Amino acid sequence: MKARRHLLAAPQVASLLALLAALLPPAADGATARPAMVHIPGGSFAMGSETAPAEPFEGPVHTVTVKSFWMDSTEVTVAQFTRFVQATGYRTEAEKFGWSAVFQIGQAKWARVDGASWRHPNGPGSQARPQDPVNHMSWNDAQAYAHWIGHRLPTEAEWEYAARGGLAGKTYSWGDEIAPGGKQMANWWQGNFPLKNTGADGYLGIAPVASFASNGYGLYDMTGNVWEWVADWFGAGYYAHSPAQNPQGPDSGLQRAMRGGSYLCSSNFCTNYRVSGRSSATPDSSLSNVGFRTVKDD
Repeated sequence: MKARRHLLAAPQVASLLALLAALLPPAADGATARPAMVHIPGGSFAMGSETAPAEPFEGPVHTVTVKSFWMDSTEVTVAQFTRFVQATGYRTEAEKFGWSAVFQIGQAKWARVDGASWRHPNGPGSQARPQDPVNHMSWNDAQAYAHWIGHRLPTEAEWEYAARGGLAGKTYSWGDEIAPGGKQMANWWQGNFPLKNTGADGYLGIAPVASFASNGYGLYDMTGNVWEWVADWFGAGYYAHSPAQNPQGPDSGLQRAMRGGSYLCSSNFCTNYRVSGRSSATPDSSLSNVGFRTVKDD
């Protein structure tokens, strides 16, 4: 006896999908349970920079090969982090400490602000927006979220390879001009930091994720917006002896590396919105311009 294959007409399929969608519980703030990810094909690239304004620890330029992997297309958002907290009851280190560091644009300075956290990025009375990148994240907080979702933090090599978007030897993830043809490509500080930000990119502070065009791999905000924690311990001289295959960073250290710059990086102060730019902080540090994104193995 032949088995029958029942085929549904297109209207029936649409009705069935609509019914299934109605039965599924809605995600908090319209977020999906898992972030959209893009596939990054493995390959080799020249990591680092020795061209001004590169810092000495951005060199020497060296060839690195990384395996294929998947990466969040955007920085982890407030909405996505909210789902993690709702599911686990997790409290960030800023919440446990009772304060975090906030850059106060009007006063042009950093300040310790009691009650500042990912929920209240500028302190009590402020409210995080669902599609903003989650900030006031310590490295430990980022690790906890990545573990919960079944992902991990990218290595420095993976991050830079992905940020370059398939381009070789370029300063930024889109090319060598910071604003080609006058077009703003990312959220950074236009003007004289810390005194004046012209806001030419449309934002004086954090921008919602994917507010600017993606790079060649379909990744958003690899430049500016918020710094992104990566997995590695930070080593100023690590590039001089880095393995050529899938480097993982130093075995130990005092600070973890971060990449990508933030909305506070400017041409006169912090040019770390360059793809080779590096910075670091202690694993329990939280700041109003630091977030993260995750990866998973191919």
